[in-house]
Amino acid sequence: MSRICVGFRTRGRAFLGMTGLFLVSSTFTLAKVVRDNQETQSVHARVDQARIDKLLAEHDPFHQVA
Repeated sequence: MSRICVGFRTRGRAFLGMTGLFLVSSTFTLAKVVRDNQETQSVHARVDQARIDKLLAEHDPFHQVA
């Protein structure tokens, strides 16, 4: 009977170890996805701002169309 309990304890520890490993792996993956999403939004915002700045720089409010 004690051999069976030892087997269950060993398997339980291994199961908890693998669970912890997968938890850490999933956490890192989620953090990378969130970071990449934020960087993408930041790049899009900078590109949009550059376009607006270019349009404003090229605009001449005193230019009259003949």
